Amino acid sequence: MSLGDRAYFGAALPFPLPPGETLFPLDSVVMRFIHGLSRSPGLCGCKRFFEACLEVMAEKLDPNSLADGSEPLFSFGIIADIQYADLEDGFNYQRSRRRYYRHSLVHLQGAIEDWNKENSLPCCVLQLGDIIDGYNAQYKVSEKSLELVMNTFQMLKVPVHHTWGNHEFYNFSRDFLVNSKLNSKFLEDRIVQHPETTPSENYYAYHFVPFPKFRFVLLDAYDLSVLGIDQSSPKYEQCMKMLREHNPNVELNSPQGHLPIYPEASDSVCLAWNYKDALSVIWSHNCVVCFLAGHTHDGGYSEDHFGVHHVNLEGVIETAPDSQAFGTVHVYPDKMLLKGRGRVPDRIMNYKREEVLCF
Repeated sequence: MSLGDRAYFGAALPFPLPPGETLFPLDSVVMRFIHGLSRSPGLCGCKRFFEACLEVMAEKLDPNSLADGSEPLFSFGIIADIQYADLEDGFNYQRSRRRYYRHSLVHLQGAIEDWNKENSLPCCVLQLGDIIDGYNAQYKVSEKSLELVMNTFQMLKVPVHHTWGNHEFYNFSRDFLVNSKLNSKFLEDRIVQHPETTPSENYYAYHFVPFPKFRFVLLDAYDLSVLGIDQSSPKYEQCMKMLREHNPNVELNSPQGHLPIYPEASDSVCLAWNYKDALSVIWSHNCVVCFLAGHTHDGGYSEDHFGVHHVNLEGVIETAPDSQAFGTVHVYPDKMLLKGRGRVPDRIMNYKREEVLCF
């Protein structure tokens, strides 16, 4: 659930399935996980995350670690917080970090060129939200800026899965997004949903399997939000009431509260308000081991006491022209390797022994 640009929980997760199963039945794990935070008919979620049913041990990447010559099962690209706008450089809310609005498109072009040149193409790219900046709405160029960024993505040789962040809703209504190119739900896998967790018509969530035993699930972080909905609707009034009750800031759009869910991996002002509830649901399932999020811009990492690793991806928008901010995750039977570019660090993410996959 999100109120203003603050969210209560949600977004996208990859996880391997138990040995012997090609796909996890949605109602056995994923939907039980979702149902724990659901408000019918939608789901509560922390905007953008990826989870893997692997225990991950994050380390600095050791080039010698792949000396055995093993080949990855597959790979996927990740990028977050592009926030393009045709504007001169600016600053964040607190005016403490520079934002490179126009150059973010150049960074995206560089990332796409790099992915297209990889020896083995990634199966897909995960775009973690905030694709254009909210300033576009102020200057009434939202659709023009979105079209420019989406045309850039067309250069990519593989599919792109889009999640929706707060800046999407600063620029567009939910109805617009559902019918836009940012709706990548056509890439989903079609499986039967449990009737109690069937989402509403314009609820943006889906899942897909890029390789046997791995499923990615994208969730809707703004099911309950004052962003992107008709201000005369009962739902808007409901969300505004909750926002006033839970947000201590005089300025309701203040950054005090956001989307990551683990305190040690994020600045406290960026945490979802109900991060404890979100963590309790994640910790109740042995299969969840990695939470990958954007939105904090300067990145962060921590492993919690259940072995779940929380990785917050550095944002493109605050990346200087002489650097970069994206990565490729290479998935092996016994580990995942994040190969970062520029500000995004490399990581080795080993599976715990009982979760090593046999192929």
